Amino acid sequence: MSSYLDLGGCRKRRRGGERVFKFKTFGENGCPVEFDGSFRDNVKALVEYGHLEINLCGNGVFSWSFQLEVHRHPPLHVVLFIVEEQIQASSSSSINLHCKHCQYVGWGHHMMCNKKYHFLLPSKDTVAACFNCDETSFDDPNPEKGKFNLVELKGHIMHGVFHSNGFGHLLCVNGMEMGSDQLAGYQIMEFWDRLCTGLQARKVSLNDTSKKRGMELRLLYGVAYGHPWFGRWGYKFGRGCYGVNQPIYQKAIEAIQGIPLCLLNHHLSISNNDISVIFSRYQALSDHSMVTLGDLFHFMLELRSRLPKENSIDSCNPSTVETNCRWSPKRVEAATRVIVEALKKAEFRWVSRQEVRDAARAYIGDTGLLDFVLKSLGNHIVGNYLVRRCLNPVTKVLEYCLEDISTVFPNSEALIINNSKAKPRCKITKVQLMKDIAYLYRHILKDQKATLSTGVFSAIPMATRIILDTKFLVKEYTEELSMKGNSNCSNGKTFKLLCTVISRSDEIDEGLKKPLPPYECVCLKENATFDELKQEVEKNFREVYWRLRNFVVETIVNLSVKGSDLVMGSVEMGQKLVFIVSNEDQIEMDDGSGSGIVDCLCGAKEDDGERLISCDICEVWQHTRCVRIPNNEEIPHVFLCKQCEEKIVFLSSLP
Repeated sequence: MSSYLDLGGCRKRRRGGERVFKFKTFGENGCPVEFDGSFRDNVKALVEYGHLEINLCGNGVFSWSFQLEVHRHPPLHVVLFIVEEQIQASSSSSINLHCKHCQYVGWGHHMMCNKKYHFLLPSKDTVAACFNCDETSFDDPNPEKGKFNLVELKGHIMHGVFHSNGFGHLLCVNGMEMGSDQLAGYQIMEFWDRLCTGLQARKVSLNDTSKKRGMELRLLYGVAYGHPWFGRWGYKFGRGCYGVNQPIYQKAIEAIQGIPLCLLNHHLSISNNDISVIFSRYQALSDHSMVTLGDLFHFMLELRSRLPKENSIDSCNPSTVETNCRWSPKRVEAATRVIVEALKKAEFRWVSRQEVRDAARAYIGDTGLLDFVLKSLGNHIVGNYLVRRCLNPVTKVLEYCLEDISTVFPNSEALIINNSKAKPRCKITKVQLMKDIAYLYRHILKDQKATLSTGVFSAIPMATRIILDTKFLVKEYTEELSMKGNSNCSNGKTFKLLCTVISRSDEIDEGLKKPLPPYECVCLKENATFDELKQEVEKNFREVYWRLRNFVVETIVNLSVKGSDLVMGSVEMGQKLVFIVSNEDQIEMDDGSGSGIVDCLCGAKEDDGERLISCDICEVWQHTRCVRIPNNEEIPHVFLCKQCEEKIVFLSSLP
């Protein structure tokens, strides 16, 4: 059976009897399989529905493809590839095989797993580069030399990887902003989230480097919503770079969100009137008062989601003066002018609806017309004024007020009435909105001038740097392991325990202080003995971890039992057990940390993925940024840390 890839450039790949799945539901329970087992069991069940690919990623590497229909009219398909990568036991260095993404996010103590599962949505370019579609069939048993490995290529629409213990990493998401002509970023994330949920992944991390029009989304969305763009799908602070921890990150978010707009406007209007104009423009559009910088960015991003892609809205509020009534536009316009003049006499203070109505009745005798206009005028622009209306929270009475917006729209017409004869005088398009967001981002958040380096505003550059230094996000899809129901168990096994292991040497040397491998759910029959429990633990951990393929369980920590004793009755359902094991392939070698010591000025004690430099004397690693080596400069051939340099100076001064 030949498989089909609907990506345009692959002429030799044809659709056979391969099943096509719905992109919008793929990964839900029952689509295409009931996800009712452990993570490993769910992956095995899923790939049975895929098309087995030959020579996709080299000899001996299993891979499967799934045709996914995004929409039928116009027809659009993408292909999901699942690639099973096995750790080669013949490799001489465990450090080289250790996952750097686990190390960066704080899972460096996890042992190496036997397998990785790559989930890829390739772009047209990556497919063409991998398969040389114009010359080679996908199922060619003798692929031409030099064909690229699909997993190793960059530029996929989506690339995620799972270890066989259920921990994973989302490596890239490239939506339309990054050149994909097929899927938007949110569609890719919803697809990935369904996969993780369906497969019962445990925890998934990502490195948030997402941008839109040059703006870092983790900063933009952090100010607007208090969480990054990926927070919409439950991703939260995982680990910060340069010593940033969660309390510091949270304080930075709160500090920058809470900057008062009135103070910021007063401070910046002296040197930059454009920012003041933008503030007033969106205050005029809002139906509530915006007090802080967080309020402003939140409103602008929410407005962006409501605007049509190409069209625009009036710069007045969407609630406009209706003219589909028994009064002529001329009479409605006259009544509107009278009400505005009455509000002008109030000198821009809030007045009750009854006061406004009584003042206008001296000129307009038709009370029905006045009631209609007062009802329709709320948050509507008339000439150079915005008519505001709100309910007084104390008296529960409707009140009106005028706001002068002549500096926002200086070229305005006299009166705006949304009818067939009067055209709106000013419109906000999505393009203009994005320009305004980018302008504020650049001049307030990113490129702060000296005017923002003093007083309360000095918090902005510091908070911005902290937020940008927080890249690693984590989502916990399943708790440690669920004890509810009969999930993860089969063949009549209903008694579940959470088990992990530690080597005999670690138990003696460190007294269980070393981080343990993640707990695995072990299922037993109700009449199982401890000998059978040990066999199940050995079976489960050998299947997951490379270094444990030859280990043997010896005893259970803090539990003295015989092998023939029944498990049920000796321990409780769902109890956590730690097994002491002996192992020929030393577990302690598998932490992936290497021999280097990280002790940076910022407080970092582990490699966080940022550029590091090692002292040539003490061999301690520090961030190049922290020792004032710019990222655009090469690392010097000789480097001494501050402590070693001071020691040398001190020794040289001795007689």
